[in-house]
Order: sequence, then C-alpha cells, then structure tokens
Amino acid sequence: MHEIHRNRMRPGDPLPGYRVLGVRLGVSRNTVMAAYHELQAEGWVVSTPGEGSVVAPHPPSRMPGGSDKSEAPEAAAAMGFDLSPGIDAEVRKGSPSLLKVASGLPDPRLLPGAELARAYRRALVLNRQQNLELEDPQGHPMLRDSLARMLRDARGIKASPENILVTRGSQMALFLVAQALLAPGDVVAVEALGQPDTWEAFARAGARCLPVPLDEEGLRVGALDQLAQSERLRAAFVTPLRQYPTLVQLSPERRTRLMALAETHRFAVIENDQDSEFLFEGRPRAPLAAEDPAGVVIHVGTLSKIFSPNLRLGYVHGPAPLIARLRALRQALDRQGDMVLERAFAELLDDGAIHRHLNRMQQTYRTRRDALCRALQRSLGEDLSFRVPEGGLALWAKVREGVDVDRWAARALEHGVAFQPGRRFAFDGGPVQHLRLGFSNYPESDLEEVALRMRAALAEDR
Repeated sequence: MHEIHRNRMRPGDPLPGYRVLGVRLGVSRNTVMAAYHELQAEGWVVSTPGEGSVVAPHPPSRMPGGSDKSEAPEAAAAMGFDLSPGIDAEVRKGSPSLLKVASGLPDPRLLPGAELARAYRRALVLNRQQNLELEDPQGHPMLRDSLARMLRDARGIKASPENILVTRGSQMALFLVAQALLAPGDVVAVEALGQPDTWEAFARAGARCLPVPLDEEGLRVGALDQLAQSERLRAAFVTPLRQYPTLVQLSPERRTRLMALAETHRFAVIENDQDSEFLFEGRPRAPLAAEDPAGVVIHVGTLSKIFSPNLRLGYVHGPAPLIARLRALRQALDRQGDMVLERAFAELLDDGAIHRHLNRMQQTYRTRRDALCRALQRSLGEDLSFRVPEGGLALWAKVREGVDVDRWAARALEHGVAFQPGRRFAFDGGPVQHLRLGFSNYPESDLEEVALRMRAALAEDR
C-alpha cells in the first residue's frame, strides 16, 4: 500500500505471485493469498484467476490510519461569530498521580471486559442486520424489555417496555424530561444541596429552580408544601433513596406526604436513582415509582454506575404520554442510541452477568468503604465526623468548625488528592461545612494515601 500510495507502483503494474512473495517474505502461500484478497476488497489491487494481480486502476487516495507526517493545524485565533449568553464547561486537568475521590465512580479496572466484549461481538456480528438496521429512538426493544423485568423484580415498579425510554446516561434522561415537561417560567422545586448539572438541565428548559431545605430525614416536605401554596409547581426533583450528596433517606412519613402533595397539586415528582444497586447493610427500599397509583412519578435511572460512566446508558420510566413526547425529542436530538451496545447490555442483564458483577462489587466496595473510613478516623479523626454509609459509592463528612473547607480542598489538590467541598453542592453557592469523598475507584492502599495527603494539606493551614 505504501508503494502504491507513493506512486512507486503505478496502476496496472503486476504484483508478485502468491508463492514467490511467500518465499520472499518467509510466510505461507495462504497468508499471501489472504492479504491479496484484503487489498482487493479495499480497492488497492485487482486479482484475476489465472492471470495474477495488478495495481488497481484507481487505488484509494488515503492510507489507512492517515499520514504519519501530518501535523495538527494551529487553532484559529478568533471566532467569527457570537454565542448567546450561557454557561461554558470548565475543562479540568490533573496529573497522573492525582487521586480523584471527588465523586463515587465504579472502578474501570474491575469491568468484566471479556463478558462485555463477547456480548458486543454477538450483537454486532451474529445479529448484524437486526441491530444495525434497527431505528428506534425509544431504545432497543430487547433492552427495554430487560429493564422492565429488572425494575419489576429488583425495584418493585410495575414497569413495561412501552413505558421506558433508553438514553445515553441519566443526564440525557434528565435533560429530555426537562424539555418535555417544562415551559419557560415553570417552577421546579429542587433539593437545596444537589447536583448543579441537574439544575442546569431544568434551567435550559426555561424553568425557575427553587431550593427546598434538607435535614436528617431528607427533603423537608413541610417546606415543599408551603412552596406549593405560593407557587404553581410544575415538578419536584428528589433523590429519596440516597440523597445526593448527603446520603440521607427520605423518611417513610415524608414519602407518603410528598406523593399526596404531588397528587393534590398535580406536579410531577422526578425521582433520580443513581446507585441504589450498591447496598452493604440493611434492606433495600422501594423507589417512589413503586408506590405511585396516581402516576405522578418520573423515574430516572442509570446503568453507567454499574460498569463505567463512559458506558453511557440511562433510562426513564414514566406514563405513556410522557414517553411518547420524550421519544420525539430524542429523535430530534440524536435520532437514537447505540443499538449494538444496548443489545449487548440486554444480553448481560438477561443472562445474569450484570447481577454477578454487582455481587462481586458489593464485596469489593464494602471493603474499600471500610478502608477509607478507618484511614480517615486514624488521620483526621479530630477534623472529620461521619456516619459509615450503608450503601452507595461515597461518603459525606462533616468538617470541624474553624476549618475552611474550600481552602482545604485547594490545598489538597496541591498534595495530589481531589475531593469536593460542600459548597459545590449548595444551590445558593454558600459555604457548607461538609465534604464528599468517593471510595469505590481505588484500592485500599490508595485510600490510605488519600487520608494521609488530606492530613498533610490541612496541616499547612494550622
């Protein structure tokens, strides 16, 4: 190919025979024959039985993989058009030695890559026509069927494939829900501590987000009731199973009162279920969608927390009219998802591979949780207090009064560890005397190092 690409061999030039080239290169005749067949399939040569092979009349103009001499062009110095006002994403970089415990993420080193690769290959090769020609903005039918069974069996939700839409992660799900549900000026009640990306999704739909305070029983539904008396609520966003970021559970009494409020005032309850699969102690609690005879709950979930955040798969479960609108919006946004990946995940759900992986990760992540808690108690016992989380992939710790949490986080970065100060989750942007630490994506030795680096960073300000 290189000789043809450099015009050292011209169209019509003869090529050596299979046996001759095989002897010259020290390979078998069949190996040369297979190589010639591949070159012919790519358009480089033309082979005629009994006459041999010659350079094709019009060989490709580009080499596979591009030219090794090409250089990246310099970035344009200026932009020749204007952007409307908005929020630009911050690009964060860190050194390879940086221990990133800012959020609870699955450990990609524990990904069952062989099982995923086999399932993906079967979806791509054995069912090629079915999966590559399928066009369904709602998601692969087999994955929706598998998700419906999972939601019925593991969550207690009366789910059907028709009431599920598959997305590229839960953030896309929330964005689509916001676009389908909200109009400019609509009011959405949100937890006073939460994820800014979620608030941004609602704001992009033109909604006004109003914060509702939290306490040890989760969202203060009494405050939500007062808000509903003064504002026409369109929706309330909640994380009832494990509040993000504080990890508290919404109490049974408040769950009941929240559902009654939603039914009375006819607002949607957007329930985000991020990592309830990981439960180390206690009994699992049902999501709000499992106790929803009035049809007010929109349940958002993710499969990315099980394997890797880079394997983007999320879903929405809700009433049929909502799903129909989400389907239309999804088609306008990116037409459909990755049908091959969705088919592969359906197989992994159906044959139990995902559940076996979860069982293994329960043990691993529990051990890592305990290791980080012990390390923090040894190194920072006078500066941090926390409850050992019964599940999830992170912990929420209260910082001793007098410690500047934001300054500590900045110092910690200099020492090679990244955690999130409580202010990052505050709707009003005010200081919060807490921090969040993930424990799932590092082995025990690294988690010991996290505590030591945090202690060294804090000592600089004493």
